[in-house]
Amino acid sequence: MSALLVIGGLTRRFGGLVAVRDVAMEVEAGSVHGLIGPNGAGKTTLLNLISGHIPSSSGRIGFAGGDITRWSVDRRARAGIRRTFQNLKLFRDMTVLENVMVGMHGETHCEIWRALLRTRTQQAEEAAIAERAREALDFVGLLSLADTRADDLPYGSQRLVEIARATVARPKLLLLDEPAAGLNGVESRRLVDLIRAIRSGGTTILLVEHHMDVVMPSCDRITVLNYGQRLANGTPAEIRAHPEVIKAYLGGGLKRRETRTPKQKAELLHAAS
Repeated sequence: MSALLVIGGLTRRFGGLVAVRDVAMEVEAGSVHGLIGPNGAGKTTLLNLISGHIPSSSGRIGFAGGDITRWSVDRRARAGIRRTFQNLKLFRDMTVLENVMVGMHGETHCEIWRALLRTRTQQAEEAAIAERAREALDFVGLLSLADTRADDLPYGSQRLVEIARATVARPKLLLLDEPAAGLNGVESRRLVDLIRAIRSGGTTILLVEHHMDVVMPSCDRITVLNYGQRLANGTPAEIRAHPEVIKAYLGGGLKRRETRTPKQKAELLHAAS
């Protein structure tokens, strides 16, 4: 495999705070790459840098052989980078189908006047987008709820709607930000199967996640961040046995800023053992 995403020396400062410091990472095409670390390690900030939601202070982001460091969010999306968010960002008064159709917005070609006049060309394009959205909902198991208002779905199903919206345009790179947050054990196991299915369809995945029962069986390689810096990189087996990773997760120098729940601590202990 060759690297689809190459990050070199990436740094992001917020005033005097350095949230991400000189991070280097490669994500191989066709892989699932995990990004883990204690709370406040800079994981979501790194996703925001890759997706273009915030600019980097220094460093380089390479994607599909090109330099995208200064590209806008929409240009990166059109190039094939899509994402989900740690906090759900659905249009709650819209239907499930309409939410997923939004994910195809960057793929439309009809001018606004065609939409206002409801021309045949525009109606055909909208019908094609709706069909793609139904296929994405079928893929995540929610086709029967296409006409349901998004806010009426249980939390786990809302997570799946967001994943469907992110994958409907068939991206090259999918950034998943804590997709298992709030899911129960059964839902988490289904998420692992879904991640594998997305990868099998040709999409490379960068996964930020605290739940080790999702990370370990899903990922080909894992990068660990701590205080905004890369602490380790390797296979799940290598990360599980890495002494510095164990120290970071189980206390060590992080006790003064510990915010993990007892459940998360137990999961991390199991992963490190």
